[in-house]
Amino acid sequence: MKTYSIEKINTILNGELIGNTALQIEGPEQLQNAKENQITFIGSIKYVKQWVASQASAAIINDNLDIEPGDNRALIKVKNADLAMAKILELFNPPAPVFDIDIHPTAVIHETATIGNGCKIGPNCYIGKDVDLGSSVILYPNVCIFDETTIGANTVIWSGTVIRERCIIGSHCIFHTNVSIGADGFGYRPSDDGRSLVKIPQIGNVIIGHYVEIGANSCVDRAKFSSTIVGDGCKIDNLVQVAHNSVMGRSCIIAGHSGLAGSVTLGDGVIIGGSASIKDHATIHSGATVGAGSGVVSDVPAGKTVLGYPAQDARNMLKQWVAIRRFMKEQ
Repeated sequence: MKTYSIEKINTILNGELIGNTALQIEGPEQLQNAKENQITFIGSIKYVKQWVASQASAAIINDNLDIEPGDNRALIKVKNADLAMAKILELFNPPAPVFDIDIHPTAVIHETATIGNGCKIGPNCYIGKDVDLGSSVILYPNVCIFDETTIGANTVIWSGTVIRERCIIGSHCIFHTNVSIGADGFGYRPSDDGRSLVKIPQIGNVIIGHYVEIGANSCVDRAKFSSTIVGDGCKIDNLVQVAHNSVMGRSCIIAGHSGLAGSVTLGDGVIIGGSASIKDHATIHSGATVGAGSGVVSDVPAGKTVLGYPAQDARNMLKQWVAIRRFMKEQ
């Protein structure tokens, strides 16, 4: 078991230590659930009162909060408690699942595939023709990589993920369980006789940049032509749909249950809240934010926050909600 003194933790965080505890810290925990030998964090004034009742021996707190540590307890003041706690979580992070052998004998690897140095390939993986894995790529059991796909160094792909043919994946990416990359885009048109639907071939691919993380059961579909693109540093939550020919800029965030329809364009640093829907061919410019549950049906200017269905300026939407509530109370 990993343990650290409060002084060692403070050295790592470069914070201001207030009070002290002789107990060794054995791990982090939520404020209300923490026990002795555990450290917690307080990032908002609304949680300050819970510190007295908490059993935690130590807490990381924002430096604008005024809290007394108490007997045999310690506080570490930092500029941002959330970011500091991320360092502590990394400190106590358990090791990843162990590979007994680098390439499991049940893995099926085409003779033309290129496997970089230090790669680990788990049981029942499939690697197709002319696939190129960079160095230190990790494929957990039951991953499928189809023909002519390229994956950059140090990318980690968890079980059940399928990456279809001709996709290009950057380095240092993380794909969680059952991610789908490069499935056909959703393209159909009514037939000439109006009695059936004609499938539109999807002959493009998916290009994913470096340091991208995609959550479990999310899908990034291949383009009808050209590429569906996810830019460097993007973070995609679980159960997210990115449709054909969409283009995401750098460092975008998409929360769970959200969806981009076909040919949506996101600028850099766009944030999309949970369960939001973005209409096809809409452009959300850099730095814009889409509130949870919103429906975007037109372009969103840079830096703008929109909310509601259909989405509009967040301040205007909140005023409308207040007016509706007042009206309902008067009835």
